Amino acid sequence: MNNFDYSRASDVADAIRLLTADPGAKLIAGGTNLIDLMKENVERPSRLIDISRLPLRDIKGTAGGGLRIGALVPNSDLAYHPLIEQRYPLLASAILAGASAQLRNMASVGGNLMQRTRCSYFYDTATPCNKRSPGTGCSALDGLNRNHAILGTSKSCIATNPSDMSVALAALGALVHIAGPSGQRTIALTDFHRLPDDKPHLDTNIGSGEIITAIELPPRGFTRNYSYLKIRDRLSYAFALVSVAAALELEGNAISEARLALGGVAHKPWRNLEAEAALRGQAATPDHFGHAADLLLQGATARSHNEFKIELSRRAIVRTLMQAASARPQSQAHKKIA
Repeated sequence: MNNFDYSRASDVADAIRLLTADPGAKLIAGGTNLIDLMKENVERPSRLIDISRLPLRDIKGTAGGGLRIGALVPNSDLAYHPLIEQRYPLLASAILAGASAQLRNMASVGGNLMQRTRCSYFYDTATPCNKRSPGTGCSALDGLNRNHAILGTSKSCIATNPSDMSVALAALGALVHIAGPSGQRTIALTDFHRLPDDKPHLDTNIGSGEIITAIELPPRGFTRNYSYLKIRDRLSYAFALVSVAAALELEGNAISEARLALGGVAHKPWRNLEAEAALRGQAATPDHFGHAADLLLQGATARSHNEFKIELSRRAIVRTLMQAASARPQSQAHKKIA
């Protein structure tokens, strides 16, 4: 770990000022990802700006009927908050599928969105990695790529986004509130993370000197027909090989609204509006779910060790939609797949 300076921000404006003054600085709140990366010399910030005491821990209703979540709300507090459990159970389920209880107690909502890939080559500073060192190459392309992306990849990077929470937020249509030197702005969660293209070192579309202040959920929460299914190599703490967030609104057995997003398969949470549109007006049957899965997986490309993820994704999508349609969501307490 390299030497660094430390500052504690007094408010959001102070955090923006400190960030803008030192381009090598990093924000720290829970530190559950950044400290690991600093220990491995992947991240070498010149300064840590402590934002953990900023007043960004509120969860409150919006004028439009949605919910605004402060960026520093711990993941565990969010998952077990009564308004989240009652109005957005898909989000609560996705959060509880991620990490361990200890990590969820420390990790913040904003930090979850900013966490970096768990690609082993990204963490191994002895190997080329375009995400860690732009222009050096991607060791995963012809290496051990069992856990890597099958959608939205580029010749520069096939890393995946590790967040469970972001997959549910993408399906729910969440917004990210950001403050920076030019003022405040809002961006859709689905546009917050980037595909790698030829700039995989940029994980998100957050700008220089900007800070996440809140996440906003729309009024529609899909309280009955939802499920978050996470497929992983072991039942305890592990990142997703494939995860699926599914939410439906049904009139009888007919689908009037559908949301579908994947995790573990791309550089960002993967939501496909065409697949969702294909479900609307259809009966909630395995055949229609399979058709939606085929649409969502159009263009999926496997590497030498991860071809299985395409069929695994298809089956996971169908299973998760069946769980949602039957109002029998995947339990994160009992991880055996329902």
